[in-house]
This record gives sequence, structure tokens and C-alpha cells, in this order.
Amino acid sequence: MTPVLPARPDLEHLRREARQLLRQLQADEPRAVARLAAHTPGLTTKLSTAQLIVAREYGFATWGQLKTLVTSMSTGGVRYDAIGRGYSAYRRPDPRIAAAVLDALGDAATVVNVGAGTGSYEPTDRPVIPVEPSTAMALQRDPTRPPAVLGVAESLPLADGTADAAMAMLTMHHWADVDRGLAELVRVARRRIVLLTIDTQVQAEMWLLRDYFPDIAERDGRTFPRIAHVAEQLDAPTRVVTVPVPANCTDGFGLAFWDRPEAVLDPGARAATSGFALLDKAREADGLARLARDLDTGAWDRAYGHLRTLPALDVGLRLLVTQLG
Repeated sequence: MTPVLPARPDLEHLRREARQLLRQLQADEPRAVARLAAHTPGLTTKLSTAQLIVAREYGFATWGQLKTLVTSMSTGGVRYDAIGRGYSAYRRPDPRIAAAVLDALGDAATVVNVGAGTGSYEPTDRPVIPVEPSTAMALQRDPTRPPAVLGVAESLPLADGTADAAMAMLTMHHWADVDRGLAELVRVARRRIVLLTIDTQVQAEMWLLRDYFPDIAERDGRTFPRIAHVAEQLDAPTRVVTVPVPANCTDGFGLAFWDRPEAVLDPGARAATSGFALLDKAREADGLARLARDLDTGAWDRAYGHLRTLPALDVGLRLLVTQLG
């Protein structure tokens, strides 16, 4: 099995690993020489060679690729370690969305949940291996659920073909390298991949983002992978399922506020969504002031009050269901 990166990869640690390997190569230590022969036959003994060996042992083609990923992960940090506290109070899985996820998983007997968080939408009727990089999120998991394995999507601490299915629920936009994460899902899943994501073009037309917080739509447009790109990377038949968000949705992600504008004024609700948690505070205050004013004057209800009567609305939530060969 390929060595995996830790949930908190450290570039300096990897550099020390390469320097130690170089010293071993210079001393002709048999295990080091065997590593050279396996990964970089014919190259001379120097630091760049040792770095390349380390990178290839972690599954990267070059040291530069490894360095770029680790630097990106270190710079961004694990977002939910900072914003995930109190998450479970507002982000409770909605049974109607859960039914769509279970239908997509189908008869998969075992499941890997990547970016598992507190366990939303994990099936409870079959074995699940949750993988989560954030300790703050992992500690909020229901004690009746399996504990999370600390790890990152780009380097899953699992063997090839570990489970029938791999799932990832509203997490791809937090990955440092989406393409590598998708390749890892393909590696650990035998039959099926189920992804819950957002069509950001549809999302951008929702009143919350279009009228009050366009910065969220702009950022999501950059960070959420395009659905066509995801399907291309998975390179297998992929079905795209529209998941209408139900009224009074119990899962308080940003799009779930489509029928409840008053909920946006709750600081705890906003803090449980990455879109608001990462928003510039001055821009957030401006949008909140305008929304509060429009609610007070009735302007919001004159424009959008009809939404309060709908049972569900398509605001861009999508399930991608990929059948592997």
C-alpha cells in the first residue's frame, strides 16, 4: 500500500525525510539503495533524487506536485477546525435529502465517507469508514457512529478497493486538489461513487446570493468544481440527479435558507456554513443590514414571499452517481 499523507502534512517534515534518505544513500544503506532502484533507477545520488523518491512513494509524479499540495493544505489549514465548532447544532441531516443519498448508494454493502464531518447522510444500515481531516468535526460525531479516521481526500489512508462505494457530501470545495481527491475515490471504491455538490450557476440565481451576498456566489464559483469536470475526471458513466431542497430543511447549509430569510440573521446559523464563515465581515454586515431592512419593510416578502408556500425548490443541489467498471 502506498504511504499516505497525514491529516496535517508538514513540508518541513517531508524535507527532513528526503535529507535523511540522501544520507542513507550516500552511506550505501541497502534499504535506501533498494528505494532508489525501485523509484528512480539510473539517477545520481543527490538531494533532488531523494526528494523525487519521497514524492513517488507518496504517489506523486514529482516533488513539485507533492510540495504544491502540501503547501496549499498548510496555507488553507483545515477550515472546519476553525469554523466547525457548534456545527452539529445547525447541520442536522434532512431525511428527504438522506433518502436521495441512500437511493444513490443503492446496494453497496460497504461505504467510505470522505470528508465525513459529523456524519451527515452516512448510512446507518451498513459498515461505513468515515475519513475526516478536522478534529473539531470528528469530535462532534454521534457516539453511535463509527469514529472518524483522520485523513485527507488527496491521500486516503485506505487500501485499493476498500469498499463497494465511496461518498463525499458537500466537501469537494474544501479539497486542496480536487482531481487527486477524485482519483483517490476511484482507487478505494470498487463499484460506485456518490457525490453531493452544488451547481454554482443555479445557486447564483438564488435571492440570498444574487441580492445580498454575491461574494459567496463568486467564491463558490471558483472553489466548487464544475460538474462536467468532475464527470470527466471520474471517467465512468455518471448520472446527475437534481435534489430539490425541501422547505424547513433541517440541514442548515446556505441554500437551505431559500424559504426562511429570517434564519440568515442568526449568527450561529451563518457560522455553521463555510460561505458565511469565510465572508469578509464588512461585506457580511452590509448584506445583513439590507436583508433585515427588507424584512422589516416587507420588501422581501413582496418579491419572494411566494417561496414560503413551496414544498421544495431547486437551488442547485446535485447528486453525482458514478458507476465504476
